[in-house]
Amino acid sequence: MLFNSLQFALFLPAVVVGYWLLRRKPPRYQNLLLLAASYLFYAWWDWRFLGLVVVVSLTDYLVGRALAAAQRPGRRRLLLGVSLAVNLGILGFFKYFNFFADSAAQLLGLFGLKAGRTTLEVILPLGISFFTFKSLSYSIDVFRKKCSPTRDAVAYFTYVAFFPQIFAGPIERAKNLLPQFLKPRTFDADTASGGLRQILWGLVKKIAVADFLAGYVDAVFLTYNHQDGLVLGIGIFLYAIQLYADFSGYSDIAIGVGKLLGFSTNPNFACPYFSRNITEFWRRWHISMMSWFRDYIFYPLGGPFKGKARWILFTLVTFAVSGLWHGADWTFVAWGLLNGLYFIPMILKKEPPTFTGIVAKKRLLPSLKEAGQMLGTFLLVLLGWVFFRADSLGQAFGYLGRMVTHPLMLGQVWYSYYVTPILVSLGLLAVEWVQRRKEHALKIEKLPGWVRWGIYYALVVGVLCFGTFGGSEFIYFQF
Repeated sequence: MLFNSLQFALFLPAVVVGYWLLRRKPPRYQNLLLLAASYLFYAWWDWRFLGLVVVVSLTDYLVGRALAAAQRPGRRRLLLGVSLAVNLGILGFFKYFNFFADSAAQLLGLFGLKAGRTTLEVILPLGISFFTFKSLSYSIDVFRKKCSPTRDAVAYFTYVAFFPQIFAGPIERAKNLLPQFLKPRTFDADTASGGLRQILWGLVKKIAVADFLAGYVDAVFLTYNHQDGLVLGIGIFLYAIQLYADFSGYSDIAIGVGKLLGFSTNPNFACPYFSRNITEFWRRWHISMMSWFRDYIFYPLGGPFKGKARWILFTLVTFAVSGLWHGADWTFVAWGLLNGLYFIPMILKKEPPTFTGIVAKKRLLPSLKEAGQMLGTFLLVLLGWVFFRADSLGQAFGYLGRMVTHPLMLGQVWYSYYVTPILVSLGLLAVEWVQRRKEHALKIEKLPGWVRWGIYYALVVGVLCFGTFGGSEFIYFQF
């Protein structure tokens, strides 16, 4: 069941209505309904893997309870080890078994040793990278005494399986979301209407932008060795917009559904393509994931506090792991390492991380300096997206090599073919720029009513006319 499917269009209203009919009951009743709905939502894809969600939830719930009673450091470390072993063991087997088996065989082959490749037909459970990290963070935070363990099993199981987030996040921390399951929720019309607006904007980005651009991007990457450099440049630009529209669209829908149910979750994107440096980009792109790696890998390794050499090493390790988290392929590792390398000049200068605010906050347009910074950062990001999108390292290097070695010539036929997707992409960026101070582009409640409803109707008609409901999964489902 996809967010952009007719099944979900029937599922969501039924859940929301039933949920708020229970508003006068203790929170446990609403949680039970959400838990049943979340398990149905997941089982709709493949019921066989629902047991993994239950095992992960049960493990970390019991570990949290045991940590609450454990006093000896050794026992607490042992309990945390159980959580790590179960979560990472499940994730490692289903996502990385064949990758490491093949890589080991290839490595031995370099030394003239023959090794039979042991591969299994392992199906990747949907959302496994997200719900394992979400549940694991709870055990780690309880171990660190940054989060209070809960005795409410229903609330915890619902937190892990919460259907808006289970497939592709955001990876919401227990210390923010779990307490909301433990207290009564009251219906607020303004919050609910805000959720509907955010859902609509997410659907527009997914259906009218990401799915529209997908065909153009696929065509360029499939025929890259027959294209000239400018077409390849257009292709990776369109992919950058497709990826952003697809994933941020999913996040908007997930956050909007949460608002319909009375939950407040943190934003997952903040206009990342308007970043002025790479540090700012990684504080605006997939915020929940990068904060997870920062808090649970980078800082535990030592962060920026043990000299420049180790700072560089820890940064590269963190980004390499983040790349591997995205997919069991060396292209993702290369993408992660490349982004880690971008940080080295800052580290060598020992510049503190920049926490920049909204670009051109009180101006319509950026200054020339800001525009140059944004363009330079965007080009670095585009270079990384080549590895992220490529099917192999060979394709990635071939794609980049052809961009350099072939002339940048664009015929009239190619121009007419790409003008529409380029305009759609620039249109999305323009809307996001105008609304960059807002949580999302449809946060327009202060506009006159006739203007707001005109926009809503136009977008709904556009979604209904151009939508391919149920036909296209979100890109991050593969991770």
